[in-house]
Amino acid sequence: MKLRALLVDDESPARKELRFLLQSFDDVQIVGEAENALEAMELIENVRYSVIFLDINMPGMNGIELARNLSQKPDPPAVIFTTAHEEYAFDAFNVHAYDYLLKPIHPKRMEEALQTVRERKKMSCPSQPRTTPAKKEPDCQLLEVIPAEQNGQTILIRPEEIIYISTDKDNVYIKTERESYLTRHTLRELESRLDAKTFFRTHRCYLVNIHKMRAIIPYFNGAYTVVVQDNEKSEVPVSRTQAKKLKKILGL
Repeated sequence: MKLRALLVDDESPARKELRFLLQSFDDVQIVGEAENALEAMELIENVRYSVIFLDINMPGMNGIELARNLSQKPDPPAVIFTTAHEEYAFDAFNVHAYDYLLKPIHPKRMEEALQTVRERKKMSCPSQPRTTPAKKEPDCQLLEVIPAEQNGQTILIRPEEIIYISTDKDNVYIKTERESYLTRHTLRELESRLDAKTFFRTHRCYLVNIHKMRAIIPYFNGAYTVVVQDNEKSEVPVSRTQAKKLKKILGL
């Protein structure tokens, strides 16, 4: 299956460089170019693209705003940002970007980004009953990385690094083995866009990586506590309702 690509960049040399880089990929067909976001939107209304290579700093509407508009559409094209600026990474993944490539783009990074598009395009999204936990978004875009904040920096966290995710009032924190990071995603968003085979909602305030669980301890009135594999050997609550589901998953 050919990936129909649109190149969006206000600089002609940048689009030319993208064309040169993409010509080595047999399954990529470049079927459009745009100098700005408004021109791109007009093309997108008339052509069904598989993937958009999108610059961020452009006159008028920038790339982040265009991607945000596209994310509201049913079955939107994949967005791969191509930019010389690192500081937009958090915003980019907040609008469900497939990847974030820094100029000059290395061919290996381009291959990785395209492979992400290929894999997700192959994924199917059968309808699920409301009782199914962790229902996926209609476009099946599982998160490859999650942007989070610490000390004024944007940290990109891979799902396999996560021990658990928790809420505290209006804040959502991602706990890794050694650190805790603040993220702008809601717990519900993360639950819907992380692999349900790996992440389990133990409690209304906790989403836990099953592979990082080390012990399950009876607590009170049918509830449990899970000990997880971080440096503190943290204990995460499991509600009575979710305890039955978790025991079934773990074969207990």
